[in-house]
Amino acid sequence: MFDNIVAKCYNQCVAFQTNLLKEGYIPTVNKKMEWLKRYSETCGVSGFEGPMKTLLLERMGDKAKVSYDKLGSVIFTAEGPKNAPKLMLASHMDEIGFMVKHITKEGFLRFVCLGGWWEQVMLSQRVTVHGKKGDLVGVIGSKPPHILTPEERTKVTKKSDMYIDIGASDEAEARLLGVEEGCAVTPFAEFAQMGDGKTLLGKAWDNRIGCAVMTDVMDNLSKEKHPNTVYGVATVQEEVGLRGAQTSVNMLKPDVAFVIDTCVAGGTPGVAAEIAPAKIGKGIAITLYDAGMIPNTALRDFALQVASELKIPTQFSVSEGGSTDGGRIHLHDAGVLTLTFSIPTRYIHSHQSVIHMDDYLGAVNLITAMVSKLDSKKYAELLKD
Repeated sequence: MFDNIVAKCYNQCVAFQTNLLKEGYIPTVNKKMEWLKRYSETCGVSGFEGPMKTLLLERMGDKAKVSYDKLGSVIFTAEGPKNAPKLMLASHMDEIGFMVKHITKEGFLRFVCLGGWWEQVMLSQRVTVHGKKGDLVGVIGSKPPHILTPEERTKVTKKSDMYIDIGASDEAEARLLGVEEGCAVTPFAEFAQMGDGKTLLGKAWDNRIGCAVMTDVMDNLSKEKHPNTVYGVATVQEEVGLRGAQTSVNMLKPDVAFVIDTCVAGGTPGVAAEIAPAKIGKGIAITLYDAGMIPNTALRDFALQVASELKIPTQFSVSEGGSTDGGRIHLHDAGVLTLTFSIPTRYIHSHQSVIHMDDYLGAVNLITAMVSKLDSKKYAELLKD
């Protein structure tokens, strides 16, 4: 019964452009798009994930039992049979951003980066400063190029030479506006549909699109029985050291984990296929290797088998310079069978990034189908491989 529903769901998703998805098993595409817009535009930098947490609770409603770890990760539980395998679906909810560390006497804000930022994507970008009296518009500034020396022009402006301009005339006015040391600062960008409408532009796809996949899968599981207990976990502080993954896996002690994140998309000028083989719109990417984990090969083969059966497109991803929550999760206790699924994403770790709707929908259906098949017998088989 469950497999039939998954197949039906996938067939509906393939026909995205008709926008005629049947009502019932999953929301309509228009409804999904509304949620994606809200997921992308909601503020929630590392350590300040509160608004995103509130949105996730709204999305899930009463469809799963809710709990938290002490660092702030949100856990949605779908109970299964007694003594069934425990499966963790981990998607970090934090985004990269900034935090105010100093207010100059002229009223400008010096900041620290929360997560990995490349200087060349930061200058003149708009931000939202979350002051104590409300949100403020800001822009990242630096010494203008017109007055740089010839030598300075050959170098990338350092983060330490940048500041945030909120339009204050001095430190006193900045503080009067509600800015204090420790205030969070979020990149500002509006969601937009590009091209045929399936290519989506927005901030924080790393990793709000992973959160969307996770909550859709948990939504699906709320409608049917499944042979396992599933924990949908929106982890905190991934971008500053995989911290929520560590605390939540310690709490849940899963047998198997699926990490849902993003990967660098290729197919753009200057990006060779051997460096970034996954492209947007060509399917969910299954990670073969990253700097923090070699994914479980039995789980990888299981994913490819299910994808082949359901004709869900897949790709591969290799990341030699980055890691995901899986880096902490797979090392818990005696080890957790772990596999990472990634949505190919252009321009990650910047104000604007690009994903494709089909990759997201395929990920939801593949992971839902895998969960439906991961019973005690299958888990025992995976342990033997």
